[in-house]
Amino acid sequence: MKIAVLSGKGGTGKTLVSVNLATVSGKAVYIDCDVEEPNGHLFFKPVIEDVKKVTVKIPQVDQHLCDGCRKCVDFCRFNALAYVNKQWLLFDEICHSCGGCALVCPLHAITEIDKVIGEVKIGMSDQIKVISGFLNPGEVSGIPIIKQLFKEIVNEQEDILIDCPPGSACIVMESIKDADYCILVAEPTIFGEHNLKMVYELVKLFDKPFGVILNKYQDGFNPSEAFCLKENIKIIGKIPFDQELGTINSNGSLIINESVKYKELFESFLTCIKEEGNI
Repeated sequence: MKIAVLSGKGGTGKTLVSVNLATVSGKAVYIDCDVEEPNGHLFFKPVIEDVKKVTVKIPQVDQHLCDGCRKCVDFCRFNALAYVNKQWLLFDEICHSCGGCALVCPLHAITEIDKVIGEVKIGMSDQIKVISGFLNPGEVSGIPIIKQLFKEIVNEQEDILIDCPPGSACIVMESIKDADYCILVAEPTIFGEHNLKMVYELVKLFDKPFGVILNKYQDGFNPSEAFCLKENIKIIGKIPFDQELGTINSNGSLIINESVKYKELFESFLTCIKEEGNI
C-alpha cells in the first residue's frame, strides 16, 4: 500500500507521521520526497547502500555553427537563453530542460548535455528501506528527483510511506499521483485550516481516498477539526500537543520506540488507514 503524507506548509508534522507509521508497519519503505529539505533520514539514520546522481538535459551550442538567428531565444518561455554581442548565452539555473531550443535550431547548432541537479540515497534502518532525494541548492525543479525516487520502488511489495513536500504545487502532485491513500496533517490554527483546505482540494482533484490527522491537538476550538466536521472528512486520529513528544522528536528519535502510548496510537492510525483504503 502506498500512503502519501501531505500538509499545506512545512512544520505541520508530515515527517513525524511518516517515519513513525513506516516503523509501526514493520518491514516497510520510507520515501522522502521533500527534496529541498529532506529530514526523515535524521530519524532512521540508515546505512547507505547506494547513491545515484540525478541529471537533467541542458543545451550546449556550437558557436561556429550558430548564425545568431535567435529562434531558440524567441522559443524559450523561461528566458534561459540570450544572444548578445554575437555570443549565445545560457542561464542554466532557470532552464527547464524542455529540449525545445535544440528542436527549433535550423542549423542543428544546439545539442544537450547532462547536468547533475541532485542525488538519491538508498539505505536500510533495521527493516525499513529509506530512500531520500536531495535537490542541489538553487535548482529550479525537484520533479526529476521525485521520478527517480519512485523508480527505486517498482518491485516493492511492502507498505510504502511517502513523505511529500509541503504545499500543493507540481512537485506534490508528482509525489501523490500513484498513492493508494493520502493522509492530510493539520495544525489547530486558522492558518492550519487554510493550509488543510489547499491539500484537501488537491486530493479531491486527484480523486484519492484520504483522511486527516490533527497534530498538536488541544482542548478548545480547533479550526482544522471544525473544517473536517463541516466537510464530513474522516479524522484518522489526533496527536496531542505534548512536551514529551516534542522533546523526543527534536532529539531525532522515533517516538514509537520511546513511548508505549504513542506506539499504540500510531498502530491505531495504520489500522484505520488500511480499513479506509480497503487494503
